[in-house]
Formats: sequence, C-alpha cells, structure tokens
Amino acid sequence: MAVPKRAVDRIAQSFKKYQTILAEAKDRDISESDTVVIIVDMLADLLGYRKYTEITTEFAIRGTYVDLAVKVDNELRFLIEAKAIGVSLKDNHLKQAVDYAANQGIEWVVLTNGVTWKMYKVHFKQPIDHSLVFDLDMLQASPKDPKVIECLGNLSREGFTRSSMTAYFQQQQITSKFSLAAILMSQSMLGALRRELRRLDPGIRIDESSLRVVLENEVFKREVVIGEEAKQAYDFLRRCAKAAMKAKSKGTQSGALEPEVEPASVLVDPPDDPAGASSPSE
Repeated sequence: MAVPKRAVDRIAQSFKKYQTILAEAKDRDISESDTVVIIVDMLADLLGYRKYTEITTEFAIRGTYVDLAVKVDNELRFLIEAKAIGVSLKDNHLKQAVDYAANQGIEWVVLTNGVTWKMYKVHFKQPIDHSLVFDLDMLQASPKDPKVIECLGNLSREGFTRSSMTAYFQQQQITSKFSLAAILMSQSMLGALRRELRRLDPGIRIDESSLRVVLENEVFKREVVIGEEAKQAYDFLRRCAKAAMKAKSKGTQSGALEPEVEPASVLVDPPDDPAGASSPSE
C-alpha cells in the first residue's frame, strides 16, 4: 500500500539514529519512564506527530491514565501501552491496552517497549477481541525493507486514516501465514492439488481428505493450522467470503460481471489441538 513520500523520507532519515539510541538504552536497561521519553521522540521524529500538541500522557480513561495517546485535529488515533525497554511484552500487558481502548471506543492500540512495536485492532463484539496488525523489532528491522516502511508509514501522521488502517489490516490478515494455510486447505485448493497429482500420474488413487492430513501434519508448521490465530484466520476468511458473495449477488442483480468467489462453507474448519500431541515435521 502506498505510503506518503514525506513519511518515507522522514523514516529513512531517522531510523538508524533510533536504532543506536535503543541499543544503548537496552544495554543500560533504562526504566519505563525513560523508555517513554524515547517513544515520544520516536513518535515525533519517525512518525511526524507534534510532540507538544498531538502526543499526551494525560489521557484519562475511567479514572486512570493511559501511558500515551495520539490525537490529531481532536480525533484520537491510537493508544500506546508502554513498558520498560528490558521488559518482554506479554498477554497481560496487551489486555490492559485493549481494555483501555474498549472503554474509550478506540480501534487501534500499540504495545511497545521501544524496541518491539506491536499494533492491534480492537474488535467491538462480545466478548471484546483483538487482532495483531504488525509486530516490528526496531533493532532487527531495516528502513529499506518495504514492509517496515509500510508498518511505520501507515502509523505516521500523514499515512494514518481510518480507511487506510482498515485496508492495511485487511491486507495483513488475508496474506498472513494462517490465512494462506487455511486457503491452501480449502476444498477447491485440495481439489486442484488432487487433479494436478492425477495429471502427473493418472493411476494415482488419493482423496482430498488424505491430502489435507498430509498438509496439516507434514507440510505446514503446526502453529499455522492449530491454535487461536489459526481459528481467527478461518473466521476472518469466512467473513470475507460472505461479504464477497453478497457483493456478487448485488452485481448479478445490477447486471455486472459476476466475480468468481468461493463460498464460505468451502473453507474447512481448522483441526482441534489435541492435548499432548506432538508437532509435525517442519
């Protein structure tokens, strides 16, 4: 997705500087408050936000203050839950950030210790849920990497809009390893694989369920087919398929060309995670 040139240039100019600052800060194992100082500078120098008018530590939610909030033209863009640079980011840190966002009706939250930046989309349903948008390690990343530019560029002052973030989230979700694994194990893809094998050897006798077992247990890593993220990918693809079918129906009624869309029901449910099961070959 296109990132404004101004944001790209600024990221390229400041990235190496902050890699040095973060590496030195990590070596010194600085406190959370000192880490927040660096994060604020990164928001200004890397992402273009105005330090004194658009970044605040005084945003109250139900009697408590969130670590940082970014607000532009009276619109709250995202919240930041910050931890000390030496602290590993954990689920309970994320829950705190998501709870803040849910109470305020904010879709986007960032969990960071300065080095690791994780952005999440909050889903306002019962119960409140969330999805990872990106996970960036500033010390390992390169400003020449298009994916890094895309992550930071969409979060920048120039690049951030509700529509652009939603489009970016959709793109990340549909091209994730979990979604690709789900699609590759759909009935249509298994059928295509079976036909290709039969083309290579007409005498072969193999059914689609057998192919699926081989993919699950011997081709794919276990993490992409079993677990919460795999289930979220299946749910996401089902919603996409239903939306596409609805669009197809409207197009048919208006006389437009019908897109080729696979029904949501063709996606096969992910396997359960049996207790104590061993990991397949990788």
